[in-house]
Amino acid sequence: MIIEHKLEERIRKKKTFLCVGLDSDISKIPTQFLNKSNPQFEFNRWIIDQTNEFVCAYKPNLAFYEAQGELGWRALQLTQEYLSTNYPDIVTIADAKRGDIGSTNQGYVEAIFDNLGFDAITLHPYLGQEALQPFLERSDKVSIILVKTSNPGSGEFQDQLVVDSGGTKPLWSVVAKQVVNGWNKNKNCWLVAGATYPKILKQIRSQIGDMPLLVPGIGAQGGDLESVLKVAKNSRGLGVVINSSRGIIFAANPKREAIKLQSLISANLRS
Repeated sequence: MIIEHKLEERIRKKKTFLCVGLDSDISKIPTQFLNKSNPQFEFNRWIIDQTNEFVCAYKPNLAFYEAQGELGWRALQLTQEYLSTNYPDIVTIADAKRGDIGSTNQGYVEAIFDNLGFDAITLHPYLGQEALQPFLERSDKVSIILVKTSNPGSGEFQDQLVVDSGGTKPLWSVVAKQVVNGWNKNKNCWLVAGATYPKILKQIRSQIGDMPLLVPGIGAQGGDLESVLKVAKNSRGLGVVINSSRGIIFAANPKREAIKLQSLISANLRS
């Protein structure tokens, strides 16, 4: 519950559910950063300085950093150090989508939680609870399990009907049930549910109670913020992190885009 409390305090303080995805694709970073010693970090620092007043979380997608090798890994380290030093009340999420056998996952735990210092990580559920146990055992950190992702092809497997003890259900529903009833013993699990499927998002919220949701897909992927806000909040009017990546960080004015989203969220919080 440590990170969940951190999230809720930030939401209440800043009246925001907004998470900015630091998907800092080196091919899209503005040219003024490319002559710096570490372009991705300098770009991230600029985005953070422009947007920190309006967010509850930041979420780097690790693929964009891993692609740059040692320099990219250093950019992640520097970004985390900058956030922990200057904005320690903002939640940090590693969008890593890890999921392997247990001994391999222990290495990921050490790299992402202990070396880099992230508060949370996104995880694939396909290998089951036993494999993800090294993450789930970290009660001081958050495991964010993929349930219904925002991409157009997500239904290929996630919408498949499977037989469960309660009848025939889509696979995403079975995964959500397993996380809520079995994996969340340390109260450190959240779920990923895409903004591009608001009807399913509503069903997931009704199924999981107050568990926090990470909701990607707002902006460039076509998710509608107001539709999400109607269905994603928990019983306390909290428990949701709404991510926007490209729509903010590669906008002509990232601060203006962050303000626009935060204003809509703040109005909804008051309603």
